[in-house]
Amino acid sequence: MDIADMLNPEGVLPALRVTSKKQALQELARRAADVTGQPERAIFEVLVERERLGTTGVGYGIAIPHGKLSELDRLHCLFARLETPVEFDSIDEQPVDLICVLLAPEKAGADHLKALARVSRLLRDKTICDKLRGTDSRDGLYAILTESAASHAA
Repeated sequence: MDIADMLNPEGVLPALRVTSKKQALQELARRAADVTGQPERAIFEVLVERERLGTTGVGYGIAIPHGKLSELDRLHCLFARLETPVEFDSIDEQPVDLICVLLAPEKAGADHLKALARVSRLLRDKTICDKLRGTDSRDGLYAILTESAASHAA
């Protein structure tokens, strides 16, 4: 599954204004509810529960919160570029400014892990992250994410 299959332009937030990890997760859950049609509270709870298991702040200013919801029919992805980095309990103790949320159906199994690996691989690329940090339009961010993902898959 390609990132373009999970992410639509409405799921790209070019300048999210939040001041904490909790507020970031709340706002992303609210936006994810619009994109997925699932209850905001359920999305927030699944993201918070995953954070309790261990941070999804993977380092280098990147976080990949993720979780499974029984009512989803397919994988969904949202991407946010934060206006100001926030503490995220990241493994390198650095604040986060790029967040990619991945939501999967309860029965997604290996597809969820493959999507997580694909997003992780993409965001490990410093050049791509520099481009994302230097772009403040929804269309620009969407293009970087989907075009870069396609080239990484090849």
